[in-house]
Amino acid sequence: MAGVIAPAPPNPSVRARIGGFLAAQVAAQALRWRLWAPVAFGAGCAVYFALGTEPPAWPLTVGAFVVVGVWLGVRRMAPARIWTLPLMLSACFALGIAAAKLRTDAVTAPIAPAMAAPTVVEGWVVDVDSPGSAGPRVMIAPVRVRGLAPEATPIRLRATVRGAAPEPGQAVRLFAILNPPPAPASPGAYDFGRNAFFQSLGGVVFSLGETRPAWLAPPPWRIRAAMAVNGLRYDLAKRIVARLGPRTGGIAAAMATGHEAWLDPDDVDVMRDSGLAHILSISGLHMAVVGGFAFFLVRLLVAAWPWLALRVPGKKVAATVGLLAVGTYLVVSGSPAPAERAAVTASIAFLAILLDRQAITMHALAVAAFVVLVLQPEAIVTPGFQMSFAATAALVALVEAWPARPREISAPWPILVVQRIGAWLGMAVMASLVAGAATGPFAMQHFNRTAMYGLGANLATAPLSDFVIMPMLALGALLEPLGLGAPFLWLAGQGIGFMLAVGEWTAGLPGAVRTVASAPDFVLPVAFLGVLFCCLWRGPLRWLGLPFAAAVMLWPRDPPPDLWIGDGGTNAAFVVAGEAVVMRPGVRQFAVDVWSRRRGLAPVDRAAEGWTCTRFSCAPGEADRGPLAMWWGRRAPSAAQIDALCRSAPVVSLRAAVVALPPSCDGRLVLDGTDYARGGAIELWRDGPATANRWRGVWSADVRGDRPWSRLGDPDVSDSDG
Repeated sequence: MAGVIAPAPPNPSVRARIGGFLAAQVAAQALRWRLWAPVAFGAGCAVYFALGTEPPAWPLTVGAFVVVGVWLGVRRMAPARIWTLPLMLSACFALGIAAAKLRTDAVTAPIAPAMAAPTVVEGWVVDVDSPGSAGPRVMIAPVRVRGLAPEATPIRLRATVRGAAPEPGQAVRLFAILNPPPAPASPGAYDFGRNAFFQSLGGVVFSLGETRPAWLAPPPWRIRAAMAVNGLRYDLAKRIVARLGPRTGGIAAAMATGHEAWLDPDDVDVMRDSGLAHILSISGLHMAVVGGFAFFLVRLLVAAWPWLALRVPGKKVAATVGLLAVGTYLVVSGSPAPAERAAVTASIAFLAILLDRQAITMHALAVAAFVVLVLQPEAIVTPGFQMSFAATAALVALVEAWPARPREISAPWPILVVQRIGAWLGMAVMASLVAGAATGPFAMQHFNRTAMYGLGANLATAPLSDFVIMPMLALGALLEPLGLGAPFLWLAGQGIGFMLAVGEWTAGLPGAVRTVASAPDFVLPVAFLGVLFCCLWRGPLRWLGLPFAAAVMLWPRDPPPDLWIGDGGTNAAFVVAGEAVVMRPGVRQFAVDVWSRRRGLAPVDRAAEGWTCTRFSCAPGEADRGPLAMWWGRRAPSAAQIDALCRSAPVVSLRAAVVALPPSCDGRLVLDGTDYARGGAIELWRDGPATANRWRGVWSADVRGDRPWSRLGDPDVSDSDG
């Protein structure tokens, strides 16, 4: 009897195949949906900081509790579990907004007013800050400020002093000008005032005379403890500089203690232009190297002592020592915000080891991000947090995707050496490429500079930094108080010298630095989500996030403004053929550089000829020289002076407030001190033909919004170089 051949099953349709593929991709995310919880929480924090006005706390708090309650209720109802994920993300989003608001209310402290006349400030020097363009700077805990009531006195002030900087623990008296923290240099630029608000830094001081000693009552124990720790840090930094010399020692002191008082500005520029500047600021790299070095050193020592290795869990002992090393380094470095975030991340990795969990996973990184954002919701809008967690997520995703190397049963050792070196080089190159690609959008948007040869410079110096400089600095700093740190610091100094040589050579190559204009503000969140999608999604669909991750690079730029006038009308620039022509060269140069880089322009000095300038004003002598006439004197100009300014240019900027304008100012755009006191800096675009003299402007205060940190001050004494 002949057998019956069963018919072949029909081929599935294209629609069925696509549906099956998508279902498999979604199923592969079963254990990764929770990774999006800190993303939603961070999005809520970001939305809070993007608001134009300060919201009340109770609706945000009540709304968050309601959404969390709905989520917790629905997840117990089997028929409605399909809504669990969107409700979880909604709950985290609402909690992020509420947490950011509660954090703002918790740290709210007095902010100094812009005092028209000099005052006297008495207080304790808590720490030595990085120097500014006007001189050394220190952090002061003020005790008395003449003209301010005790309840209106800020908690901390940053003072620019004359002469040598006083050391932590000294009581000082300054005759100085007091101002609130500086406003953004241009609409949408970095807001130092917001950053200062969350550090309880309520003002900046510009000393007009020598620093004098003060006789004050003993400060509270918290200030005494901070001064003691910072005094030890400063003493260690001085010892390192004395061992290695000002140049090498200044970089070593910055890497070990966070003190940047000895950094040469030219060396900082070299490191920035070569893509090595991240090594100078204490952040995730330093914490990882110090903690990892302590971990592997202790584990090696335990394994090398058989008696001890049989009686203690070496890995957990090493993780405990790693935790202590991270905590110690956090204290020694002065606990800057990036170091605190890096310490949280490293501590969670070591805690995972102590709890018998895998240390480097995406879930551990998600927990670290959640902890950081709960403690510091303001971190979401800082470049350090964005770049650090984007790079770490990309590296963890690389580890997840990297193929496991098969173990050789038997192979000659020369072959093993070549294989290991090749594998290490391949991983190092891939890690640098992936980390650079993940942080690139943020570097372009925030700093507007791209080090074109940064990958090569980092590949050349990373082994030295990771295995020589940072470990030797850690040992040298630990032993230097005992007088035993010299050989370790010497080795670190040799490595720093080589790193500087690489940086100088790289920065000197043609086209080493490229200036990139910032994209519109909404593009960076798109890029951030694209980077996170590429890292968090498991499977080939992750590459759908790639074009979004590249949004900062690909998005077309808006045309630059035709005219920028800085905060208070103290300086300005107008655009000619892709260049920013600066009206007052050398005045408030930091603000000029920030604005010109943000718009992708090259600043050039105004020509001397063709302009009529005095001590307090400057106006074009010919019609085609420029669109702006300026008066930057504090006193109001006379009617005749205003008339001359209005006759010379279509836009007139007056730093002082004026009551009346002459008829010649009809049809002119005139901005005076009243406008600057309300709006800060302004960007202007021509709205129509030049003959119509119509302008469209955007003020920095309008972009900044009416927030607790939005007070404006006098730009001449605002310490605006950050």
